[in-house]
Amino acid sequence: MWLVLGLALGVAASVLVAAIFYAGEKLFPTTEPPRDGPDRGSLRRHAEIRQYLSAIGEPYIEEYEQAGLTIALYLPDRDVAITFDPRVLFGLEDAATHVILCEDEMPAANLGKRLPFEVPDAPRQPPKSNDPVTAAYEYLGLTNDASATEIQQAYRTQVKEVHPDRGGTDEEFKQLQEAYTKAKNDADGTA
Repeated sequence: MWLVLGLALGVAASVLVAAIFYAGEKLFPTTEPPRDGPDRGSLRRHAEIRQYLSAIGEPYIEEYEQAGLTIALYLPDRDVAITFDPRVLFGLEDAATHVILCEDEMPAANLGKRLPFEVPDAPRQPPKSNDPVTAAYEYLGLTNDASATEIQQAYRTQVKEVHPDRGGTDEEFKQLQEAYTKAKNDADGTA
């Protein structure tokens, strides 16, 4: 009798523990669900790279299929593949195609250093105005009627490219900071 009771309690305890683990896995999964496409940060980076390629006049094809792999951006005139997926890099290592693996954090302007051909420089155009406040707005790519939010957004976008930690120079970074300060003070009415 005690043997049967002990077995019954053991089976009941095992079922209870299994139910708890099953419910826990459903409520708090230990693995991420598979993603069907790139995340939001990747999409933004793709857009920046498309804009960069257009700015240097380089034709490209998006989502190009080669050797059973999907290349994010393919430059057909130069046989260059730009990808964010290491599997593409390793899958095409024996191909004649030059493959560039980009990190999601890499600014699009730094792509030019990795391309296997000369890229035209797109230097920042100096402001045309003699008025320092108007010149600050021009430096940020804005007009004098820009809001404080627009000024801050322009600064944040440009600082990603000119900050010394991201490939810019100390001088470029200093000029951007000065332009931001002048435009912000003007927008706030403290200039």
